[in-house]
Amino acid sequence: MRHLFLSLTGACALLAAGTADTASAQAAASTAAAPLASGIDLQNIDNSVRPQDDFYRYLNGKWLASAEIPADRARYGAFDQLRDASLDQLRTLVEGLAQSMNAADADQPKLADLYASFMDEASLERLGRGPLAAEFARVDGLHSKSQIAALIAHFNRIGVSAPYEPQVHQDAKDSSKYVFDLGQAGLGLPDRDYYLQNEERLNKIRAQYATHIETMLQLAGASAPRARATAGQIIALETALARVQWTKVDNRDPVRAYNRYDFSALPRLAPGYDWRTYLAQAGVQGRTDYLIISQPSYITGFNKLISATPLPVWKAYFRWRLLSNFSPYLSKRYVDEHFAFYGTALRGIAQNQPRWKRGITLLDGSLGEALGRLYVERYFSAQAKARVDELVHNLLAAYRADIATLGWMGPQTRQKALDKLALFETKIAYPDKWRDYSALQIAQGDLVGNVLRADEFEYQRNLNKLGTPIDRNEWDMTPQTVNAYYDPEKNDIVFPAAILQPPFFNANADDAVNYGGIGAVIGHEISHGFDDQGSQYDGHGNLLGSPGWFTQADLDAFKAKTKALVAQYAAYSPVPGYPINGELTLGENIADNSGLAIAYKAYRLSLGGKEAPVIDGLTGEQRFYMGFAQVWRGKVRDNESIRLIKSDPHSPMEFRGTVPFRNQPGFYEAFGVKEGDKMYLPPDQLVTLW
Repeated sequence: MRHLFLSLTGACALLAAGTADTASAQAAASTAAAPLASGIDLQNIDNSVRPQDDFYRYLNGKWLASAEIPADRARYGAFDQLRDASLDQLRTLVEGLAQSMNAADADQPKLADLYASFMDEASLERLGRGPLAAEFARVDGLHSKSQIAALIAHFNRIGVSAPYEPQVHQDAKDSSKYVFDLGQAGLGLPDRDYYLQNEERLNKIRAQYATHIETMLQLAGASAPRARATAGQIIALETALARVQWTKVDNRDPVRAYNRYDFSALPRLAPGYDWRTYLAQAGVQGRTDYLIISQPSYITGFNKLISATPLPVWKAYFRWRLLSNFSPYLSKRYVDEHFAFYGTALRGIAQNQPRWKRGITLLDGSLGEALGRLYVERYFSAQAKARVDELVHNLLAAYRADIATLGWMGPQTRQKALDKLALFETKIAYPDKWRDYSALQIAQGDLVGNVLRADEFEYQRNLNKLGTPIDRNEWDMTPQTVNAYYDPEKNDIVFPAAILQPPFFNANADDAVNYGGIGAVIGHEISHGFDDQGSQYDGHGNLLGSPGWFTQADLDAFKAKTKALVAQYAAYSPVPGYPINGELTLGENIADNSGLAIAYKAYRLSLGGKEAPVIDGLTGEQRFYMGFAQVWRGKVRDNESIRLIKSDPHSPMEFRGTVPFRNQPGFYEAFGVKEGDKMYLPPDQLVTLW
């Protein structure tokens, strides 16, 4: 599926001060002839550290020594600062609707009413868990295990976590169709390792999770002994589910995760399971006659657990999933207890985010493009889009030139790579066509109902794609998101408006820092089309399998290089005893190293044979690499580091801003790195893919 530039779980985006508003855009235009700045945060440089020994701490050392992670954050750095600026802008827009609303825009009252229903804490206190009464009654109405399929279909519709969850996306083996895909889910902890590994920190979190379930059940009316016993049963069931789930490394294999089943074959996969009811209740019946099962052995294992687990335990589990999912939208005692575990115990965060931030986040997930339309109109400049268009053009040209000369790639593979590159589609800032929310009903003073309807609207919107042509103009990320992604099935790269700001992109800075920032992001996303996963898809998004469009000899050469990259990253442990999983993070590590390498080549091409200006005493090459390192400035709490190591395909920030430099010959030249320096690697140990 999509490859994100940064994990979206938790604090989804991390950096720098500086926002692009209308006034600043006009100011930039009026001073276009003024000398350009370096764009480097010189005040953060720690001159007590040699750049040849630790470039990341050299460039960011003073910030790392003085910055504190805010009490409501698990991590903090460049992305977070930019995300905060975006949230402030969105708050201004949404709260401004109460004073001035465009009557011709039907989405604006929905934004205002959804936000108001979230901010009305007094009403939520009076309601308690009452808004969930009908949903709890549905769970209590389970009188037979045969009804579990229908309940899961309902949970899928309303966004409540269940043992498996669907996704509608382009069929990886038929790029002309959408497909309904079922994947493993249903755990309350971030990954199966939290249940199965006997590690001190994970054992502690597991115990805290059990206590959290107990407390929540008591808040919902259970006696202390009953809550304790039920919590134990829920943990045991989730552990059993975790035991039959695939690892995240297993799930990286797109061929292994593509398993087509005609509806008639499903009973053989899970004998006795009521697939007919599930498919009907899920709305799939009649729209297609097959689906994809990402982890078939898991579905078989889950089906066995239905037989082995008493019905009362399943009912307790489903009640728990419902209560846990909706706790952030109930009265304060539920909100606080939910945060006490998922914020403090699991991630180390001391206090919850201000309610208004959580409200804006809800709008972003429910009416994201309606909010994005307001954001783009107010805060995004056309000049920025045009300049980023040029950067993308230059990055693609650099890739094209590089593919033509790669020593490890033979002529047959080279031609296939060029063919795929020619089919890349680039989406910048915001979609050409905005999403239609007319079918979504938002009611004043009905927060839980609004959330339920928003989740079901999104489910139905995706379900309606089945049987229709692929919409290649659709975006899977809102313009106000500080992130970027590549989708191998659509072969497109997407850069939302909110990431096109400093330190990624600075309209007032010389190109060097922009190539090191947004240029490396662009290069990162393009490279996903040619990494160990992307190389298995052709230019139209069809999954070919291994060796993909590589010849076997070229694939073997590529794997030899990536094996070395796995070892490089696995040598680092952000928290003692918790090394980076080099196999899980391989795709993103390939992209970080490749993106930086190709962005450097694109920057050199952009100079047209001329020397870059020296600004702030720094050469263009030095500013390029500094631009990359300052993007990854950040701090992370230990518990959050562990959570990300276990569940995130990206390496931690510090190592994204450290390891790639060791593989870049241009970095060695720019800063005079030589044998004996700590950043140095012998030439035969450098992993150079591009």
